[in-house]
Amino acid sequence: MGKKSGKELEKLLYKNETVADCMPDQMAAAHEFCEGYKQFLNDAKTEREVVAYSEDLLRAAGYKPFVPGQQLNPGDKVYVINRKKCVLAATIGQKSLAEGFHMNIAHVDAPRLDLRPVPLFEKNKLAYLRTHYYGGVRKYQWATIPLSIHGVVYRADGTCAEICIGENPSDPVFCITDLLPHLAAKQNEKKLPEAITGENLNILFGSDPIEDKDVEDRVKLNVLGMLNETYGITEHDFTRAEIEIVPAFTARDVGLDRSMIGAYGHDDRVDAYPALMAEITTTAPAHTTVCVLTDKEEVGSDGVTGLNSMYTFHFLQQLCQTQGVDYITACKASKCLSADVTAAYDPSYADAFEPDNGTYAGRGVAIYKYTGSRGKSSTSDASAELVNYLTRLMDSNNIVWQIGEMGKIDLGGGGTVAKYVANQDIDTIDIGVPVLSMHSPFEVVSKADVYMAYLTFKAFCEDAQ
Repeated sequence: MGKKSGKELEKLLYKNETVADCMPDQMAAAHEFCEGYKQFLNDAKTEREVVAYSEDLLRAAGYKPFVPGQQLNPGDKVYVINRKKCVLAATIGQKSLAEGFHMNIAHVDAPRLDLRPVPLFEKNKLAYLRTHYYGGVRKYQWATIPLSIHGVVYRADGTCAEICIGENPSDPVFCITDLLPHLAAKQNEKKLPEAITGENLNILFGSDPIEDKDVEDRVKLNVLGMLNETYGITEHDFTRAEIEIVPAFTARDVGLDRSMIGAYGHDDRVDAYPALMAEITTTAPAHTTVCVLTDKEEVGSDGVTGLNSMYTFHFLQQLCQTQGVDYITACKASKCLSADVTAAYDPSYADAFEPDNGTYAGRGVAIYKYTGSRGKSSTSDASAELVNYLTRLMDSNNIVWQIGEMGKIDLGGGGTVAKYVANQDIDTIDIGVPVLSMHSPFEVVSKADVYMAYLTFKAFCEDAQ
């Protein structure tokens, strides 16, 4: 055997190249696809809003509410809404369910601030709302940015008031104040997580008092009166509320070349939207496709709307019953893409990453064989066979992909919903879009990566293997 040249041997290397270099003809399509994604981000900032937005898209695409026991034929499209916070959509395949589902699962909750059960108070003639942070927020990032209020409040008579303040240009916005640098000497001595505490995350809500000077808490009464006039609610009704505080700004193109999107909620709506669109645009799959947009991932996936509950698997069981197929048999034959984000390598914080095993913005959708922390704790580690299946599928469809890990091994880590699906005896692998500034109020992703995620989910839905 003759000695190979360096150029020939270079073909043996794993190269992590940008989508723009590998597939320049796809860039226009990526930008176009992301216009719909930006609209989704702007109109769906909470899990309830994601579900309502998604249901409208599903109905427009011909999906019908699923009725257990109904007769379903290949090509039929059905969906289920779980407690207004989760979406399950399916297209019935040509093959029997005994040959398995193809599942795309993403989560639609995001780090945020929730109002506490008794939120409204007045201090020194300023009205505030007390909050309780949700998920892995870095508290200092939430101070001094414009915030909006979204949610539902149930009145004493059982009727519901929907609240959304701060999104329209004519709306007021809200904020959390911070200490001026001139007086921050003691604050500057604190560690970063301690500079602003959970008890400091109070929303500035108003400052004008009512005219009557003979009562206390005149500012609190003024804003409460305004809420009552507009929404018919009282302070007691906050005990029956789900109110979320999220950034008030809209999704924007980032970079002079407009190659990226900055927005709140990329984690994990940047995978949820492509997964949903892949499901909707799949018409005659070989395998039954299932798209699940779930809740509560950011706080451990527990509860009736989290994937650690049985709601998704009850739906799969009921689908199996429509064909008289054994659920266990179906699970053993199924495959799932746990569609969740990963950290994009950030050159400004290079010491947190291992470059050869990092995933990078603009280099395609990212596979991560396992998540968890340190010694692969609390994770589902996908098999070589499943990685082989997925990478060959992407290669055959000219999809640009990369593979890596969250960051340096002992710095921390993170989890996804993969283990809950794998625990049902379903082959599951994590895949998603790399994110810069993950969990911040303004995360950044590459448009090219978003589109590669969509193409992956679409190819998976349509694959006959």
